[in-house]
Amino acid sequence: MSKGKTFLKGLAMGAADVVPGVSGGTVAFITGIYDTLLESIRRINPRLITIIKEQGIKSAFAHINGSFLIILFAGILTSIFSFARLITWLLTEHPIPLWSFFFGLIIVSVIHMLKQIQQWQVTRFISLAVGIFFAYGITVLHPISMEPTQINMVIAGSIAICAMILPGISGSFILLLLGMYGPLLMAAKSFDLFTLAAFATGCVIGLLSFSHLLSWILRKQRDIALTFLTGLMIGTLNKIWPWKEVLTWRTNSSGEQVPLLEQNLSPFAFEQLTGTPALISYAVMAAILGFMVVWGLEKFAEKNG
Repeated sequence: MSKGKTFLKGLAMGAADVVPGVSGGTVAFITGIYDTLLESIRRINPRLITIIKEQGIKSAFAHINGSFLIILFAGILTSIFSFARLITWLLTEHPIPLWSFFFGLIIVSVIHMLKQIQQWQVTRFISLAVGIFFAYGITVLHPISMEPTQINMVIAGSIAICAMILPGISGSFILLLLGMYGPLLMAAKSFDLFTLAAFATGCVIGLLSFSHLLSWILRKQRDIALTFLTGLMIGTLNKIWPWKEVLTWRTNSSGEQVPLLEQNLSPFAFEQLTGTPALISYAVMAAILGFMVVWGLEKFAEKNG
């Protein structure tokens, strides 16, 4: 895989991870790099020290597929820093088309995931149902208020990164539940290196520990793992539905009023209750665009590997 293609896939993963409700792991799976990513991370373990002593740093770097990891994460970070302001603006000014885009993206991603299942058995359907209920339960949890201290940023990073590499569960949404999404987005926009370093430390801790478990499960029980992950994606659609009514509000760490509890509405009920246009035509076009993006990523992956 060329460096340019790997970087582009990192950009796509980073853009997805910025939005609460969308997972960079989904993009990694669609673009065909999910297993490579997990295996590369899994190889970062104590055995690496032995390889360095016996064969040198160059061999150790090759062992963990270091070039791939550096370029991919460079793409992810570039995308996060580049898209932070844009996504914040879109979430505020044009939420319906944005959520519709990601709703379409998740629907077609579910279809893509289901095509990967080799044998449909009762255990697969159970795994799918468990994934749906688990993810749905997460989406209806009430946000908590963690103070954006350095240690809390480490904790939040270690939890969120586990979600970020799972197709379906959004790391950004986990941060939202922890009350850390706003502070982290502000840190990214203002280049607050101390806060970002604390979060990155937590990400490294969570990534190195969780990737081993996930990689093992995918090797031993791939179909069950994939159906569970697909269920996670279906379960999060509740969060991504574009038309919502805000039931209660909360004050975030910046003193701003942000939604706390919301309920999904039909586009027509949304217009009646809020007096705001439902923008159905824009929503449909955005959803179709989401479909086309995933279709393009699939074709790109098939053609270029």
